[in-house]
Amino acid sequence: MADLSINFAGIKSPNPFWLASAPPTNSGYQVMKAFDAGWGGAVWKTLGVPIMNVSSRYGAVNYRDTRIAGLNNIELITDRPLKDNLKEIEEVKKYFPHHAVIASLMVESRAEWHQIVQDVQNAGADGIELNFGCPHGMCERGMGSAVGQEPEILKLIVGWVMEVAKIPVIVKLTPNIGDITEPAMAAVEGGGNAISLINTIKSIVSLDLDSFAPNPVVDGRGTNGGYCGPAVKPIALHMTRECAQTPGMNLPISGIGGIESWRDAAEFILLGASSVQVCTAVMHYGFGIVREMISGLDRYMDEKGFATINDMVGKALPNVGEWKTLNLKHKVVANINADKCVGCQLCYIACDDGAHQAIGLPTDGSRVPHIIDENCVGCNLCSLVCPVEDCITMEKRDDGTQHVTWEQLTHEDKIPTTFDDPRAGGAHHYVPSVQDALKFRK
Repeated sequence: MADLSINFAGIKSPNPFWLASAPPTNSGYQVMKAFDAGWGGAVWKTLGVPIMNVSSRYGAVNYRDTRIAGLNNIELITDRPLKDNLKEIEEVKKYFPHHAVIASLMVESRAEWHQIVQDVQNAGADGIELNFGCPHGMCERGMGSAVGQEPEILKLIVGWVMEVAKIPVIVKLTPNIGDITEPAMAAVEGGGNAISLINTIKSIVSLDLDSFAPNPVVDGRGTNGGYCGPAVKPIALHMTRECAQTPGMNLPISGIGGIESWRDAAEFILLGASSVQVCTAVMHYGFGIVREMISGLDRYMDEKGFATINDMVGKALPNVGEWKTLNLKHKVVANINADKCVGCQLCYIACDDGAHQAIGLPTDGSRVPHIIDENCVGCNLCSLVCPVEDCITMEKRDDGTQHVTWEQLTHEDKIPTTFDDPRAGGAHHYVPSVQDALKFRK
């Protein structure tokens, strides 16, 4: 059985699954319920000068039968007095001394940072997370993502915190920036002990077509909010990988963004994270989802021979590079399993209208399309749109003996250099004539 316990920058917890700083960590009541369910740690909802919130606060993107594929919120940091939060942090640590309690913080001046850091340390917090990511409300006041988007300011404030911090400090980064590695390196230069990412993405998820206001509507008006949930996972994975592969960015990473299963968590860990944080999935399904996360990750680690979480961290990074390093001689072609095909012909429509016209319709009275091998470029689109699992698969056709990259061709001066260069790939692809489109006219 794998050992799921972690030591994240000096913060110990029984497993890598933490609650992110958000509504599920707004009180000691919630955090204790979560720990009892199996969560290894919790980042307390951001503490600072208490705010006033609006009603309503959440909007969502529902995709077909999936509720909350993405969640938008305009809720701010804690609206509860600091003394109440500090008291509850202290109480939670008495009941769960071996679970990680991290205090998320957001204030303005150096004096305020010094004071609140000392307060949460005295309350028994195991670590601190600096909220430099909130993209709404607080950034208008010069905090949150307003700091995360200015690496020099971020570095300055991290330095203020490190002047008094006696427990590990995690710097939470905003994705609302051109290059996520710049604030990551600023966190290193400021003396931080770890980074976490991503915070929510600045967004408007939808518009009320009657009131003409963005959702969630607040008395006929709206604003941008922070976008999270499954829809942001690809962005979060990319930014996690970018930070993990940046030379000199040698801090532990806590991965955040759309995690709702053990598979999601495993992807973040394999791309460099050594803990993961979850919010939207808990708001959708409750604290109990962690049980499947723990058991699923444990099984996966046993199957792959990983004894500890550290054995997994970053294992996928050697396989991630720039496009120019990919093998141009690798060849795959689609294959349709006629026994599984339901005859929807969606693959034909997708390929003919949106890709490379490499699928033909049957002429024998059946509804099973066929692949035109010589036209297929192996783009995968047909397999992605097919509603039947493993009905369309991609088959390897090269013999593996050739490995040529764009980078190599560039060095050898063999890349296309003119608009009509015969070395271009498209010069050798089948393309129907313009007149062939006329047959679809009615």
